[in-house]
Amino acid sequence: MSAHHAIDSPAHIRPPAVAGTFYPANPGALRQEIVTYMDGVDPALQNLAGEDGPPIRAIIAPHAGYMYSAPVAASAYTFVRPLHGKIDRVVMIGPSHRVAFVGLVGSSAQAFDTPLGAVPVDVEATRGLKDIPGVHIHDAAHAPEHGLEVHLPLLIHTIGEANQLGYVGFSIVPLLFGEIDDAVVAQALDPFIADEKTLILISSDLSHYHDYQAATAVDRETADAIVNRQADDITPDRACGHTAIRALLRCAQSHGLEVTEVDLRNSGDTAGPRDSVVGYGAFIVR
Repeated sequence: MSAHHAIDSPAHIRPPAVAGTFYPANPGALRQEIVTYMDGVDPALQNLAGEDGPPIRAIIAPHAGYMYSAPVAASAYTFVRPLHGKIDRVVMIGPSHRVAFVGLVGSSAQAFDTPLGAVPVDVEATRGLKDIPGVHIHDAAHAPEHGLEVHLPLLIHTIGEANQLGYVGFSIVPLLFGEIDDAVVAQALDPFIADEKTLILISSDLSHYHDYQAATAVDRETADAIVNRQADDITPDRACGHTAIRALLRCAQSHGLEVTEVDLRNSGDTAGPRDSVVGYGAFIVR
């Protein structure tokens, strides 16, 4: 079947796992919440995103409940919005939070459902990755995972366009990593980063559960390492998506792409207390 067209059967659609908890399950409420976060982005960033420049090849954005991380994620999606009509596919990579495994895993689903419509999976691209050692299908890891799912409504809002069948106008390659060398993930990413119709999305939070002052300091160091493409400095204690970030930075280095920080805050800045916070960063690669 074509990766960008109809889906054979509802049985092959992955249902939302965290709608109603991480973000609103009601479509109207979800759309309004996303609009609020997008409108809340620093006007200077909004102006910068509207300027001409090299095309965005990838973003790094956080994946917590919307009240905590969406204000920061929206800063990255401000730069994604001008890509509407230009992106056919999004390769999404993040950590597996609920299921432990070895490797980099795709999904056999033909679409991921959301309150805003179903997003088709690029089945052909997913199959092609299975030739890389360590890459395989693991539906049980994808089933409860929030790290990719929370980005789907934001992608639909910025680059999607629902058709009469309820499917949006782009496909995804959803990937979760377990224990795997970042060089393997970089190998999987490399063909996509040169494709101007594909956007790479790395889903990752930064430091976890430090007090506000400590988190601010360590996340500042991590953000500097990301911008300087210092892949070896991105360790598991610095970012839950460390393996994918390292892989992206290696690809960026080899393709001569620059990384720009567009937001850096934590849950103490957005919606939570400051005695134990989670760090959030938004970055663009072009």
